[in-house]
Amino acid sequence: MSRNKVQHGFSLIEILVSIVIICFGLLGVAGLLTNGLKNTQSSQYRTQASFLAYDLAERMRVNRQIALNGEYSTSVTATNSIAANDKLEWQAAVGTLPAGVGTVAMTNTTFFTITIQWDDSKAAGGGATEQFVFRGEL
Repeated sequence: MSRNKVQHGFSLIEILVSIVIICFGLLGVAGLLTNGLKNTQSSQYRTQASFLAYDLAERMRVNRQIALNGEYSTSVTATNSIAANDKLEWQAAVGTLPAGVGTVAMTNTTFFTITIQWDDSKAAGGGATEQFVFRGEL
């Protein structure tokens, strides 16, 4: 008489191992989604900074003579109402970025540099400051 040896519980172990493997896979997917969201927010801030820099550059080009006088520079108090209003609106818009700060400098008679900085610590995972620099000519 021969008895067949029957194994019990083998399929249960296989199921437990496959569940563990699936859990690690899902954790990996969750990590990828989290990084994707952080990078999306970071690129949104960079795009907004780019738009703000181009906006001020166009305002300066429209009021070329006022800009040539240096009234758009952030180190100068504007005496012209157009330049003062443009700078005020622009600084308010830059303030919508997290810890956003914008500066304008005239590098010579017709060239200018617009710099926008903001806090990008959520995307970088620390106290990172991002910066967008635009150089142009009037």
